[in-house]
Amino acid sequence: MQSSIFVTTKNYLMAKTDLFESPDYYQLDELLTDEHKLIRKSVRDWVKKEVSPIIEGYAQRAEFPKQLLKGLAEIGAFGPTIPVQYGGLGLDYMAYGLIMQEIERGDSGIRSTASVQGSLVMYPIYAYGSEDQKMKYLPKLATGELMGCFGLTEPDHGSDPGGMTTNFKDAGDHYVLNGAKMWISNAPFANIAIVWAKNQQGKIQGLIVERGMKGFSTPETHNKWSLRASATGELVFDNVKVPKENLLPNVTGLKGPLGCLNQARYGIAWGAIGAAMDCYDTALRYAKERKQFGKPIAAFQLQQKKLAEMITEITKAQLLVWRLATLKNENKATPAQISMAKRNSVETAINIAREARQILGGMGITGEYPIMRHMMNLESVITYEGTHDIHLLITGLDITGEEAFK
Repeated sequence: MQSSIFVTTKNYLMAKTDLFESPDYYQLDELLTDEHKLIRKSVRDWVKKEVSPIIEGYAQRAEFPKQLLKGLAEIGAFGPTIPVQYGGLGLDYMAYGLIMQEIERGDSGIRSTASVQGSLVMYPIYAYGSEDQKMKYLPKLATGELMGCFGLTEPDHGSDPGGMTTNFKDAGDHYVLNGAKMWISNAPFANIAIVWAKNQQGKIQGLIVERGMKGFSTPETHNKWSLRASATGELVFDNVKVPKENLLPNVTGLKGPLGCLNQARYGIAWGAIGAAMDCYDTALRYAKERKQFGKPIAAFQLQQKKLAEMITEITKAQLLVWRLATLKNENKATPAQISMAKRNSVETAINIAREARQILGGMGITGEYPIMRHMMNLESVITYEGTHDIHLLITGLDITGEEAFK
């Protein structure tokens, strides 16, 4: 009757089995290589075994399942496109997308952990770092020995990162960093932070800040109704001394952090479809078995309308991200194309979650099914890495040449 069957205990919900079957209405698997399908299967099997049985309980308790970090590293979720010489798997972007899709099918918060590690920590070190920085950090980040976070958003500067006030000054043999960042995934347990701050000339640069540096703290964010199984916090810098060799040398300006966000947005474009598929699979399975007025509710026209529209939108989104992956592999994907896909996938997923919840009726709000958890998570996904409205304006700028941000 459901994609996961749960047993309720006093303190948590524990899943017994995960029956998820992936929808492929347009036979898109024919467009994937055997390697892509093998990678997807290995991640899907891991999610079914390690994530599905525990995630509802952790979400209910608003606790991050830190024991999953080792498994995420083992399935290649940390920096899968990073070259092998730096500890990555050297995979293409189709494989990366499929990995993110399968992890977010389990939970958006767990996918966020992987996205941050790969796209927002490992990628900037690889793209903008020195050879010494790459060799020092990337192999340990790939194995999960080191975990990282990404500091861009500030209490007063979200969609306008150029207005940031976090800054650093040259103090001879080191820099002195001051300021604060918020809404930072992985912050409470991260060993390092990629922090974007303004230098004395007002130019934005990236710094690698390590836990243990005096004046650096990461207070945890509590009372979230979304991404409850994800660790979120702040980054606070009070005269933190950062060694000069921790400055990312190969980028200056907003193109640095925005380049990282493009990587993360690409992963979200795939990941959100995973959440949508889980909601659809749950609703379809429930509708076939739930009987009212003497027959399965799947036999009623309005329920068929909901399910038919769900699979249509999922299929359209699958085609969009497949093409985007092809373009990205050819180094042709533009930031605006990535924004369109991110926006479309998340909107598709959140609408499907809401419709799926209605198909399940009252049961849809309980932790016995994953739908309400996905729905709440997607309320964050639709906002982070660029809000829904900002991505719309990115497309608007691209097609009109007129900037509507200011």
